[in-house]
Amino acid sequence: MNEKVRIVFAKKGIMRFISHLDLMRLFQRAARRACIDVSLSKGFNPRPRISIQPAIKLGMESSSLEAVFRLDKCIRPAELKLKLQRTLPEGINILEAAII
Repeated sequence: MNEKVRIVFAKKGIMRFISHLDLMRLFQRAARRACIDVSLSKGFNPRPRISIQPAIKLGMESSSLEAVFRLDKCIRPAELKLKLQRTLPEGINILEAAII
């Protein structure tokens, strides 16, 4: 099963100085800590299937960034939002979550 969940999040405060690649790693670690079953890509070096759009410049704040998680197991969006928010640092706030 491959379910897609889209989250909208804000990147504010000191977290505005985190780069796009570091933000990707941040969400990968947060999903792992929250025990969320994210699908892995195929190939020699599998990676969690998480995409973040758009990539914004370093030092810019945003209140409407989107991340799409491809999940192996079905999970309610509200539960995903709660689990992820617990593991994310101050400055990254999840505003909404929805199944695509």
